[in-house]
Amino acid sequence: MKKINLIVLALTLVLAVSCKKDKTAPETEKTFAETAKKVKVKLESKSGSNVTGNVVFYETEDGKVEFHAMVSGLEPGTHAIHIHEKADCSSDDGKSTGGHWNPTGAPHGEWGSSKGFHKGDIGNLEANEKGQAVKILTTDQWCIGCGDKNKDILGKAIIVHEGIDDFTTQPTGDAGGRVSCGGIIE
Repeated sequence: MKKINLIVLALTLVLAVSCKKDKTAPETEKTFAETAKKVKVKLESKSGSNVTGNVVFYETEDGKVEFHAMVSGLEPGTHAIHIHEKADCSSDDGKSTGGHWNPTGAPHGEWGSSKGFHKGDIGNLEANEKGQAVKILTTDQWCIGCGDKNKDILGKAIIVHEGIDDFTTQPTGDAGGRVSCGGIIE
């Protein structure tokens, strides 16, 4: 009888432990869209311009970063857009952001060029007759908050320039003044 009682007690304990809810397990699984990193950047006018806008960086399911820039208040035509070293837009001329983000020491150039380019050399955007421009880019050259000094965009800034990036002049592409700025921060 004692053996039967011990067996029943042991089975009861096993069932009780196996039915107990694991408090470390999540209540529900989150989707990629709910957990993906995303950073929104508000662009503010600099150098006496009226250029403003929004930029969004977000992770894609395949580990890349997608970049969307929507800018307004530009003079119609072509304007450079770059990532700069520091998320400091405190100066009136935007120069508090430092130079182009170039962690690998590459020469300035056109994005994706075999001759080299800065990680911040996004390129140019084209403003329509209303002064509005859009730029979209997807890359595996950046990450959001990964801590890799050669890829992590956090702590940097987006700068929209007055002029066109010629992709040649070192180290800036002769893009002219900084007309809009936004810090890339969480």
